[in-house]
Amino acid sequence: MPVVSLRIALLAFAALNANLIFAQPERIESWITNPDRSALFEKQPEITFSEKNSSRGGSTIIIDDSHQMQTIDGFGFALTGGSAELLMKMSSGERAKILKELFAWDEKNIGVSYIRLSIGASDLNSFVFSYDDLQKEETDFELKKFNLARDYNDVIPVMKEILAINPAIKILGSPWSAPAWMKTNNDVRGGRLKRECYGVYALYFVKYVQAMKNAGITIDAITIQNEPVNSNNTPSMTWFENEQAEFIKNNLGPAFEKAGIKTKIILFDHNGDRPDYPLSLLNDPEVAKYADGSGFHNYVGDVAAALSLMHIARPDKNLYFTEQMVVERPGSPEINIVNPVKNLILRTTQNWSRNVILWNLAADPLNDPHTDNGGCSMCQGAITINGDIVSRNIAYYTIAHASKFVRPGSVRIASTNRGDKTVGLYEDEQRPGVFRTAINENMEILSNVAFRTPEGKTVLIVVNDTYSTNSFTIQWNGKYAGIKLNPDAVGTYVW
Repeated sequence: MPVVSLRIALLAFAALNANLIFAQPERIESWITNPDRSALFEKQPEITFSEKNSSRGGSTIIIDDSHQMQTIDGFGFALTGGSAELLMKMSSGERAKILKELFAWDEKNIGVSYIRLSIGASDLNSFVFSYDDLQKEETDFELKKFNLARDYNDVIPVMKEILAINPAIKILGSPWSAPAWMKTNNDVRGGRLKRECYGVYALYFVKYVQAMKNAGITIDAITIQNEPVNSNNTPSMTWFENEQAEFIKNNLGPAFEKAGIKTKIILFDHNGDRPDYPLSLLNDPEVAKYADGSGFHNYVGDVAAALSLMHIARPDKNLYFTEQMVVERPGSPEINIVNPVKNLILRTTQNWSRNVILWNLAADPLNDPHTDNGGCSMCQGAITINGDIVSRNIAYYTIAHASKFVRPGSVRIASTNRGDKTVGLYEDEQRPGVFRTAINENMEILSNVAFRTPEGKTVLIVVNDTYSTNSFTIQWNGKYAGIKLNPDAVGTYVW
């Protein structure tokens, strides 16, 4: 065959194949958790889009991937000192298996992409420590005794194994307290940072970030104080806005700048009832220039309203969801998956949060370890570790519904939700074949949020928070797919 004819034949064959590929209908991959545990984040038969809407019931979720909002940094858990301690007590083989299941991104694993570490001890450590503990009346303003020795027993080796699985995982560091000798009450619980210690405490943050970097761990961001208006934990430290403003603009910000540290500074790190706290800090331009954004917990107040308010007031600053405990009764025949996915995955990202971090990764069957006199005795882990035996709890499945598919770099896109208005067509009663338009206020839409991934996939997370609805329709790019979803079930749909 002449060369020209061969080339034309090959081009025609390629075009035919391309048309065949293009003509194939898009298929939707679905992963479901049912309230009766008949499916726990399990893959279901694929669903196919069609050109016509053949649905005879339920509501329609319209996806508009041209309308893009915030970028997503990831979904994950706090790797508390207690979590790391339990993991280190496992045999190396079993620990490797569960870490791969949690942090690897592939067909079999859930791809956790964000970790929160405590700077020093949290209330979910076996005991309290800082990186510069001294004898009574002793001080160390040059931090000559600073070291990460305690973390080298558990947190650092576990983090190195996690980083070997996912080198790009984002890490947030949060302190529960400054070292006791820097505080007004010389105690690990309560008290405030002495003004004369503002400079040395800023240096403490610098040394932490640098020491972790030397250990092979890059701290992407820090919060300045976990729960600054709560002094009931052991450890804990109260910090008023005006004092923290002084610390940020005169000490911490300049110290990071001088040391060439690019780690983000995130404000507040407490509940949705106090958006005034980070807003008052951001109202000071000398503070705002150092602050990347604000972090929120969800124990008091309406966190979605707080996030929305923050975005309206300061759209130039990022928002993060940094903590919520999610627990269930061990051995329960049912799993209340709808509430945490709706409140902590949907409502946070719908209101501009770049991430979701739950509290905490692991505990034993008694919810240990934790500190005495203020440690959380009811903080169940996403996984329960009993020697080498691992069981998965409600927090695990809550995060899995997002982390496996909504990868870092994904962007939230528009999807119809309750109260949104859409245009509908109806046939004229007296003139068949003639259609009129109507504005519909959608009050029966199932709660949902949608994302576009860096790989070009669309991810839709839906919760059926009704008692009777068992179906809905996805409308995307002029195509339709009818979906069945049981009441009180959660589905993640990918195409």
